[in-house]
Amino acid sequence: MSPKEILTNWLKHFNDADASAIAELYSDDAINHQVANEPVVGKKAISEMFVKEFATAEMVCIPENIFEDGEWAILEWKDPKGMRGCGFFHIVDDKIIFQRGYWDKLSFHRLHDIPL
Repeated sequence: MSPKEILTNWLKHFNDADASAIAELYSDDAINHQVANEPVVGKKAISEMFVKEFATAEMVCIPENIFEDGEWAILEWKDPKGMRGCGFFHIVDDKIIFQRGYWDKLSFHRLHDIPL
């Protein structure tokens, strides 16, 4: 599958809040680094991160632009509450090996009434 196709699957599983399915898109030793947080290393830890995040806030990722460049898929997104961000996904052998995301954590917490 192309990086863009993997990212399309990621979006579906994210919007379904399906932590197990989304985790299967990552390699066993993948790194997910949302720059507002410490990096999360390994498929199991990434799955646990998504379980926690999906339980904390209802999140919807609406793609604005999806780009593909070699082994990379790039996503510009928004959500229904006005958040915007972008994500970079390095994909090798149909698995995400590295993800980096940029978004405003303070705004996210305020929009979802999450204590700082």
